[in-house]
Amino acid sequence: MNYKCKVILHCLVYSREREREREGNCTRGYSTVNYYILTTLVSSHRFYGAMEPHVNAKLLFNHATTLKLHTGNLVNRSRLKKKCPSSPSEELQDCIQDTLSEWFATMPSSLDSELPSVLDCTVSENTDAITPEEREELKVSVKLFLTESDRSSIRSAVDMACLSLSVSQLDSVIIAPPPLPEGEAQMLTHLQPLWEELESLVHSQKIAAIGTSDLDKTLLEQLYNWAQVKPSSNQVNLASCCVMPPDLTAFAKEFDIQLLTHNDPKELISAACFQEAVQGSSKDLQAANWRLEWVLRYSIIVKSRGIIKAKGYVVHAKKSNDH
Repeated sequence: MNYKCKVILHCLVYSREREREREGNCTRGYSTVNYYILTTLVSSHRFYGAMEPHVNAKLLFNHATTLKLHTGNLVNRSRLKKKCPSSPSEELQDCIQDTLSEWFATMPSSLDSELPSVLDCTVSENTDAITPEEREELKVSVKLFLTESDRSSIRSAVDMACLSLSVSQLDSVIIAPPPLPEGEAQMLTHLQPLWEELESLVHSQKIAAIGTSDLDKTLLEQLYNWAQVKPSSNQVNLASCCVMPPDLTAFAKEFDIQLLTHNDPKELISAACFQEAVQGSSKDLQAANWRLEWVLRYSIIVKSRGIIKAKGYVVHAKKSNDH
């Protein structure tokens, strides 16, 4: 029982005993009425006593409208060494579920009377912040997966990544635009608003270099000619292209654009898989009205040795009003 409820209970008992003294029928103890009132207060949304973790998790999720999640450093997390994910999608789904489970397990048994609208799910023991002394020795590379064409999500993701990793600037950001409907081709007009936001972040020194993902030679050339800040890299999915297209290779070489490979699916994680990960993290959680806004994957590389010091995901989701 939390402190508020204890105070209320004592006040109720004291009031009832004084009333009985006046009536000449004083009997010390808790009356049925007092017990009923207290039970009602405990179960109301304003007073939360000590509860099981899954009960607190359900209360928090039902009340919150925004979820911010940082998996922490996956290189050092022993839970991921038990199995090797078969795909980036499976890795992300496992990370979301496990991070939420760990976060729920670390929360206090008693919640504050004012529940937060934003859940900041970070397990501090799993997070390795970059110190100023080691910053020059490290390269922080990021790939941002958008689920909707909202340019404000880019700034939000970059700010959250910088805060999570304790850096003022990201060395490289590659943008993965939201998947298009079946049969619709990516065009420059789709990319321009997103690229303008990236350019703004370069000008404000939040990002050093920006790159693209899955652009063919024609679209990469259009973007290069239009952009103020030129793309420094372009990722190519070798699942759909076993050999780099010669025209793309020639263009990239001429304009000093680094060509990289990746094996990410067009949709990194589906809405159903995200909701499944949330529901699997604790009992009785309902996630049908939650939607993923963006996922940011980062790698921290030791420049002199070329090894990955840390990697992880930062995730942002919102609760919709459709349900």
